[in-house]
Amino acid sequence: MVKEGNENNRNSESQGFSPAGMRMGGGPKAGRFGSHRNMAPVIKPKNFKGTLKRLWAYFGKDKRVLFLIFIFILVDSLLTLSVPYLIGKAIEAMTYLKIGGDFSRLKFIMLALITAYAFSALLNFLQGLFMAGVSQRMVKNLRSAVFNKLQKLSVSFFDTHSHGDIMSRLSNDIENISGTVSQSTTQLMAGSIAVIGSLIMMIKLSPILTLASIITVPLVFLLTKTIAKKTKVLFKSQQIELGMLNGHIEENISGIQVVKAFNYEDKTIKEFHEINSRLSEVGTKAQIWSGFLMPLMNVINNLGFAVVAGVGGILAVKDMITVGSIASFLIYSRQFSRPLNDLASIFNNLQSAVAGAERVFEVLDEKEEEKDILGAEELVSPKGEVIFENVTFGYNKENPILKNVSFYAPAGSNTALVGPTGAGKTTIVNLITRFYDVTSGRILIDGKDIREYSRDSLRKTFGIVLQDTYLFSGTIKENIKYGRPEATDEEMEKAAAMAYADVFINRLPKGYDTVLSESGSNLSQGQRQLLAIARAILSKPSILILDEATSSIDTRTELNIQKAMLNIMKGRTSFIIAHRLSTIRDADNIMVIDQGNIKAQGKYEDLVARNLI
Repeated sequence: MVKEGNENNRNSESQGFSPAGMRMGGGPKAGRFGSHRNMAPVIKPKNFKGTLKRLWAYFGKDKRVLFLIFIFILVDSLLTLSVPYLIGKAIEAMTYLKIGGDFSRLKFIMLALITAYAFSALLNFLQGLFMAGVSQRMVKNLRSAVFNKLQKLSVSFFDTHSHGDIMSRLSNDIENISGTVSQSTTQLMAGSIAVIGSLIMMIKLSPILTLASIITVPLVFLLTKTIAKKTKVLFKSQQIELGMLNGHIEENISGIQVVKAFNYEDKTIKEFHEINSRLSEVGTKAQIWSGFLMPLMNVINNLGFAVVAGVGGILAVKDMITVGSIASFLIYSRQFSRPLNDLASIFNNLQSAVAGAERVFEVLDEKEEEKDILGAEELVSPKGEVIFENVTFGYNKENPILKNVSFYAPAGSNTALVGPTGAGKTTIVNLITRFYDVTSGRILIDGKDIREYSRDSLRKTFGIVLQDTYLFSGTIKENIKYGRPEATDEEMEKAAAMAYADVFINRLPKGYDTVLSESGSNLSQGQRQLLAIARAILSKPSILILDEATSSIDTRTELNIQKAMLNIMKGRTSFIIAHRLSTIRDADNIMVIDQGNIKAQGKYEDLVARNLI
């Protein structure tokens, strides 16, 4: 159902941009912390801790596996921290060999190094293997929860939210969570342990060298902050221009016939080049500024490396430290600076994922359709009598769309609704089918308030054909049987014939087994509408709702369908929304709706004579 009146689409979250930290090379485990996305957009979460707590619940039984993964990371990090120490001892052992030392000591150290590397590789493999399974199962649970929730939400939710935004939450945001859980989370833990562990080992080896080493840390933060401030503006501008370019392309492709019909190609090309040039210019500036970070970071780190080496040489000459300890310290300084540079970027990725999770939880927190009242009855063998008693309804209370509407539609009658766009015609059928509940008043079917019936049994009473026909991916047969899968092929073909859809179906190479593309886009709009009518006929409804059901059908076919409709509507209560007067000529009662009120009602000839239609 399409809501009449204004739609209030929720604004998407504002986005900011921050450059990712750049990975420093060198060291026995270079590259471990470098798999995060560079220059990724960062969306700040509103409640970081609260959202993480809710995400934690979706891990279910895998929480134990996560604890095991943390043990793997801890042991792996300790092994990584032992490597520089062993390398330093190996250098010292080689020095001792020159003065007649025992080779067995060096042999033992080399064996320990090989063992550390081997176990580290094994633990890396295991944590990656387990984490992939954990993240996918968590995301599967979350995705299922969101999809199940969508089925329980009222039509009003979909009327007030952009469909693209809903899809983005179900796909992009959840995939972002998956990638962050499987990669950034482990990197954050491992990086934190590496920074703390390396700093402890550096202090243990030489407090003096540690002081010399951390002199460059403020320079790193100052550089990152300066470049980030500049690139944040540039990357934000780049995303804006990219959005404009994508919008221009989509608009042009969607409306290509109009573009050609009005000879607008040259103007469109000119507009495209203008936007494309602005995007290229701002993109170039953004890449240049972000490109400064890595070389300058290398200069600072190499400067620190040189300072440590120089101070270490002086200390070695004074016998205050060994050459092996200096070698170990230099590697530790690399292990200290590399994840330190990356942690900010990893945390940004984590923030973006948590912000995405908040968007997902917003859907999960939405109010569902009102549950059936306790003791709700099943609507069995309905006659189809419909009564509106002083019904008022508005999507918001300040602007009611229907105002104290009352009418009576006897069982088996044919009621037509006419009036200008936005008058409230579709809203009336939305209320009858209980896609919305009335603000005040009540609607009765067979003498009972529709809220006293179970929603499932109520909706089985209706057959609906909308102006905007929707078909699902699958065969024509599956689409016609959508409302009644148990129907026989003979019943299906009879319904298609009554809707005059069999004519074009039989011309297709595979007939009823023809596979439709998404939304049935490989059929014309008129053909899709014929299938929708056949689908409604096959469902054998007690109440039939036709919302501009023949708007996309040619006049000749419409005449045939009108004859079929007269047969279909016999014995059924019908509500027809139409602008073509020919469609409603034979209606038992025509109601003229204007500004939420029934302006007039009566037979076709009477209303024409009074110049009301």
